[in-house]
Amino acid sequence: MIPSLQISAVHLRVADLARSVEFYTRQLGFVPRNVTADHADLAVAPGAPVLLTLTGDPSAPPAPPAAAGLFHAALLFPSRPALGAWLKFAANAGVAFAGASDHGVSEALYFSDPDGNGLEFYTDRAPATWPYAANGELAMTTQHLDVPALLAAAAPPSATPLAGLPAAGAAPADARWGHLHLRVTDLARSEAFYRTALGVDVTQGSYPGARFLAADGYHHHLGLNTWGQPRAPRSPTALGLVEATFTRRGVRPGQSLSDPDGIAVRVQPAA
Repeated sequence: MIPSLQISAVHLRVADLARSVEFYTRQLGFVPRNVTADHADLAVAPGAPVLLTLTGDPSAPPAPPAAAGLFHAALLFPSRPALGAWLKFAANAGVAFAGASDHGVSEALYFSDPDGNGLEFYTDRAPATWPYAANGELAMTTQHLDVPALLAAAAPPSATPLAGLPAAGAAPADARWGHLHLRVTDLARSEAFYRTALGVDVTQGSYPGARFLAADGYHHHLGLNTWGQPRAPRSPTALGLVEATFTRRGVRPGQSLSDPDGIAVRVQPAA
């Protein structure tokens, strides 16, 4: 089935562009495309679509701690061996991980870029194994991830029969954004906005302080949380998320929207 909804691009504002390009390329494995003095486009392989845009602005202030905005952007890997191989690559490159979790639906690694933008690199478990509550709602949890088992599952660098997995173990060519997780000031208000804007439904509404929404039977394309009790809208000039771009089937033409907390969302028609 061709998905009706996907996250196609993320745009971040960073304080030191050279530092951020170094981090995303040397430590995470992204490939630079079109780098200028204040702008960089990044992909996961030569010739692959641009997934991440960085704009450098040394004068931009950090996002206020009580403001809404990006919690993390999550890159989906095509397989467990691919994620395990990337983990070996990233550990050797000195990535400082903040956590590793088994959510029942996925296995996830968490860390931040030099400006504190949250990132998750993850791989999905087979949908037939996803946990559900008695009422039919998805029952994602947060459990300890068996990191040694993930490393043991890593594809060897010299063997590349797995589609898209480079020998170096960096991000494979077919990795893509899987979901976006946002801090918001009002869960119900943000849920209503994104239901209309993205055509998503709640898949799990019982997780404390959070809601998860998706299309096409996925576990979530979008996470919303009020953790830390954010009280202010996103600052449009601060470091962090500038805009997230979604492609949605049936949208004509593309729309530039602002959610109730001032988070910019672009919705483009799917090809």
